[in-house]
Amino acid sequence: MAGLNGDPILGIDDKIDDLQYNNNDNSNEAIDKEGLLGLGEDCSSYNKNNQGGEKDMAGNPIHRSGSRPQLDLSKAEIQGNSEERDPTILLPNQSDDISHLALDIGGSLIKLVYFSRHEDQSVEDKRKRTVKEKLGITNGNRRSYPVLGGRLHFVKFETSKLNECLDFISSKQLHCGSIGSHSWNSEAPANENAVIKATGGGAYKFADLFKERLGVSIEKEDEMDCLVAGANFLLKAIRHEAFTHMEGHKEFVQIDHNDLFPYLLVNVGSGVSIIKVDGDGKFQRVSGTNVGGGTYWGLGRLLTKCNSFDELLELSQRGDNRTIDMLVGDIYGGMDYSKIGLSASTIASSFGKAISDKKELEDYRPEDISLSLLRMISYNIGQISYLNALRFGLKRIFFGGFFIRGHAYTMDTISFAVQFWSKGEAQAMFLRHEGFLGALGAFMSYQKHGLDDLMVHHLVERFPMGAPYTGGRIHGPPLGDLNEKISWMEKFVQKGTEITAPVPMAPPGTTGLGGFEVPSSRGATLRPDASALNIGVLHLVPTLEVFPLLANPKMYEPNTIDLSDHKELEYWFTVLSEHLPDLVDKAVASEGGTDDAKRRGDAFARAFSAHLARLMEEPAAYGKLGLANLLELREECLREFQFHDAYRSIKQRENEASLAVLPDLLLELDHMDEEARLLTLIEGVLAANIFDWGSRACVDLYHKGTIIEIYRMSRNKMQRPWRVDDFDLFKERMLGSDGKKPKPHKRALLFVDNSGADVVLGMLPLARELLRRGTEVVLVANSLPALNDVTAMELPDIVAEAAKHCDILRRAAEAGGLLVDAMTNTVDGSKGNSSSVPLMVVENGCGSPCIDLRQVSSDLAAAAKCADLVILEGMGRSLHTNFNALFKCEALKLAMVKNQRLAEKLIQGKIYDCVCRYEPAPAS
Repeated sequence: MAGLNGDPILGIDDKIDDLQYNNNDNSNEAIDKEGLLGLGEDCSSYNKNNQGGEKDMAGNPIHRSGSRPQLDLSKAEIQGNSEERDPTILLPNQSDDISHLALDIGGSLIKLVYFSRHEDQSVEDKRKRTVKEKLGITNGNRRSYPVLGGRLHFVKFETSKLNECLDFISSKQLHCGSIGSHSWNSEAPANENAVIKATGGGAYKFADLFKERLGVSIEKEDEMDCLVAGANFLLKAIRHEAFTHMEGHKEFVQIDHNDLFPYLLVNVGSGVSIIKVDGDGKFQRVSGTNVGGGTYWGLGRLLTKCNSFDELLELSQRGDNRTIDMLVGDIYGGMDYSKIGLSASTIASSFGKAISDKKELEDYRPEDISLSLLRMISYNIGQISYLNALRFGLKRIFFGGFFIRGHAYTMDTISFAVQFWSKGEAQAMFLRHEGFLGALGAFMSYQKHGLDDLMVHHLVERFPMGAPYTGGRIHGPPLGDLNEKISWMEKFVQKGTEITAPVPMAPPGTTGLGGFEVPSSRGATLRPDASALNIGVLHLVPTLEVFPLLANPKMYEPNTIDLSDHKELEYWFTVLSEHLPDLVDKAVASEGGTDDAKRRGDAFARAFSAHLARLMEEPAAYGKLGLANLLELREECLREFQFHDAYRSIKQRENEASLAVLPDLLLELDHMDEEARLLTLIEGVLAANIFDWGSRACVDLYHKGTIIEIYRMSRNKMQRPWRVDDFDLFKERMLGSDGKKPKPHKRALLFVDNSGADVVLGMLPLARELLRRGTEVVLVANSLPALNDVTAMELPDIVAEAAKHCDILRRAAEAGGLLVDAMTNTVDGSKGNSSSVPLMVVENGCGSPCIDLRQVSSDLAAAAKCADLVILEGMGRSLHTNFNALFKCEALKLAMVKNQRLAEKLIQGKIYDCVCRYEPAPAS
């Protein structure tokens, strides 16, 4: 049966632009400077055979070679030091402006993906270069694509407000940014040859307007090409991109990028396209249906008089389809038809009751009509999709398109259909960035974009505060700078946002859909917008790598605490909320207590409270949630409001106090025999780990004495056996047994925790002992400040000060490049030499109290390749995360538990219990 436009029975997608969607909401919605909106609306695509040359809508060939920008890499050079992290690459002979922007212009929404370069560039000093040389780190594997080492932003506008989109592009000069420029040049004129990649019907419809307003040409990219390219990139590069949705519950699915293909991509636009994807650039549209989002919206508008698609969806939340759908029970007197496996609640006929009811349209509630219509269409999409998956033997089906838009009940209904017809063998999956597939694919059509080289560990997603801050209602225009952001927050973000319990899920309903139970995620059980997934800013960091000593990186899960338990979630949210006032005070004090600092501190408190409220309402809003993610979110939020080191003065004071007593401690240790010294060293690490400004119990201790008094009190209370006590195993490995001396470790990685006594009186003496035995030592510290944790930038000065009183530390520090100039005033008066094994410092690649070993600095990865001992110290790195991590080498996990809840859950103990967990190297 052929239609007027080809073959509508096969479901060739109508162009959304032909559906003049009206939205009477004149609020400034769909503007999101930081890309924090939920899923996109329109990813409809038209049929393409994927063979032969590309053609425009009129059938004319599209010429590519003349207008596509090319990179001139001749005489390219790195700005600043060639060894610095994420360097800016200057292209002096690059003439064409290469846009950092791509768009997907649909009928109702415009989706933008744009790139911005990292503003913070780390300084490479002589000490760093020396350590790199010791570790054999070179810059030879540095990727040359300039797009790497920056950020990808995701932004949406309503198509009806195109001028606001153009203003946004103009204000950020996205159409003028040369790939060789360090930052956006607001004065830079648009190059007359500049092009912007775009897909969607609007790429044709508005091309003249872009030329007139911005002076740039639109280069059209095929929609289906872009859709598939965007999906492939996200599934390979974003760790928590795909998720299932059943009964209102999201569960993120880890996709092995080596086992991604083939899969089925179902794009639900106005119609439905079903695409079999076999690889990058290899796909085929295998089926479809003309019953899709346009059908729902069109019939819904006629039957309910709704003015917008979202209004129609909201109606469905309050609907009861039993008033209009004919169920099996209606036919069989409320009984099941058990002989063929149909329950009484199974829908026998959508809208079937309208046949026999003597009612007119106005007698039916619009809510019931909307729900019945939504279920009818979603159910059929799910069934047709599964049948195509069965046809090709595929287990994975990904759904996207404007019809999905993160709507809980829509996803539930499709999921149940797939589960029912496949008898649980296949599952429907959805994508967090699905609304941006087309725009991202268009971005990737630029030559030399560099995204193809990215791996999942190179991408860090962060969630800066912007409009909207919770993925719900949108207030105000894009935020231009920090002052504008703070002003916006003072107006729209309540101070001390109330933290409420997670949304309870109702028990399964009784109204069936095609023989299975109705999803419970509608009506009062789940807010209409509660399932909206926030989309953050993707930071592209090519210097991050997977820690090479993980025994099984694919099975590695850093988080120890399961926050899918709502009680656990509520407890930790309360802990973070109670700690917030003290943290704000410290942050403001670190900036001199100025009025500006107070205003920024207030904005930080509002922002972080808003994040907590959003996550309490929808824990999966930012992806899979673990305690490490929460703690990192707090630190990122501090940095967003320019509090870069809230505990700076406290750390300095505690370092000075600890260094003052270090010589006496070292002298005491040197008078002990080996066995007593080793025990004292481990006790010292555990005792010194009590100093943690992230723990409420420890903050209270600071008021009861000086740092040295607290340390001595803690050491005096060290009594074995500890709650987890593998010291004897570790002692045997270090000292041997039966007179047999074991071979010393070749290289030890010591992951340090807090400043002050923790590192000075705990970890440095332990490092000294290893050095004494001929083991190379690498101190691993944070790249960025987090609470009172010591950083890799601070450690060399601490070591240098400690080395003034210890020849072992001095010689090792010189050998490791930590002492740039050999010290003349040493303990024995001799000139320093480099005959010792080295003591080195590397950054770990993060700025959080915890560490995810799937994303560490390339320096740490290089240092790890020759290491045979890993020592993780502190609650964040060895308990909150990595307590269950397995390594290819020996591991020692040391921590004092400063949280009663953690002690009970993890080690069935109590606060101030100690953990000394030794794990021998696995048998090879």
